[in-house]
Amino acid sequence: MRHFLPPPPAVPLPERLRAVLGALLGLGFAALLSFLTYGAAPAALYLAAPIGASAVIVFCLPASPLAQPWPVLAGNVVSALVGVAVWQLLPQPLLAAPLAGALAIAAMFALRCLHPPGGSVALTAVLGGAAVHQAGFGFALWPVGLNSALLVLAALLYNNLSGRRYPHLQQLAQTQTHGTGDRAPTARLGFSAQDLEGVLQRYGQVLDVSLDDLEAIILQTEAAAYQRRFGVIYCEDVMSLDVVSLEFATPLQQAWDLMRRHHLHALPVLNRARRVIGILTLSDFLQHAQVDQVASLGARLRAFLRPRAARHSEQPEVVGQIMHTQVKTVRADAPIASLVPLMANAGLHHLPVVDAEQRFVGMLTQSDVLAALYETRLAELAAR
Repeated sequence: MRHFLPPPPAVPLPERLRAVLGALLGLGFAALLSFLTYGAAPAALYLAAPIGASAVIVFCLPASPLAQPWPVLAGNVVSALVGVAVWQLLPQPLLAAPLAGALAIAAMFALRCLHPPGGSVALTAVLGGAAVHQAGFGFALWPVGLNSALLVLAALLYNNLSGRRYPHLQQLAQTQTHGTGDRAPTARLGFSAQDLEGVLQRYGQVLDVSLDDLEAIILQTEAAAYQRRFGVIYCEDVMSLDVVSLEFATPLQQAWDLMRRHHLHALPVLNRARRVIGILTLSDFLQHAQVDQVASLGARLRAFLRPRAARHSEQPEVVGQIMHTQVKTVRADAPIASLVPLMANAGLHHLPVVDAEQRFVGMLTQSDVLAALYETRLAELAAR
């Protein structure tokens, strides 16, 4: 009998509990507000049974294309309209039920709102009994439309509060760089989003996973295979430890002198707890000095760095006034292979490294990562 059982689920217990609690809260929210809105009525008219199937999808599979707000709302409502129309034209359950289900699927495909519970909604419109038939096309708005809208609202709140992105918008990897026609560096040797889309078109079947999730899974699998073959190099193995850093109130002239003395292009900005609050780059100086002509570069920089006599000058004078505050950091125990997309595609040349408590411990540059990958390649060739 063991061979007839499905394999153990890969979903961890906390995720299962999260989905169960979400379904409880979502269905309870939809049922209560529907009841309060319309008062006492047959149960089938303030909470449609297929909404239970919608709850499974939006709380257990919030990243699925079938679980997004448009499929939930439009899929259920359109299917209800189709079911009611078929019943009114052909009031014979044995004929109307399969026809309603089939036409509902066709309508959802046409409107790009495929949602599995929609088939059940169409059948409910046919087989739901006198109360549903009496409601007519109003059944599509109440309870189906109202229930679906309330369930989506509950899913928006609960999924995001519990750490699940919803709606799950497509976020495909960057395929171009610098605003030109060049493909991103990691896409020049590996697969691109267009490659993946072409394969899926040839696959020719409905896939219950978004393109960005599928791409991320493939990329992570490639990284895991690379690490298994060549070993794992962590950020802490190759990062710079003796790093020059700045504070929010460091004068701009001092920061500029440090960059020139140490031949650096970026410096991390730390608070007293040694947590990263910003990063200062050469481009920040150039941007705020409003350098638009090479001939005026030196003069503009000197004017920008010169302290102002006035107490309330609008010109920036300390690092905190021109630094980037949205800083991407990496953990010291992160594999350097995970940094390649950040540096190659996102164009991040300098990455502050932090420990488990988010305290600054070092700095990684593109040169550090390139040198580590080069040494790994040499070791691979020597082992052959």
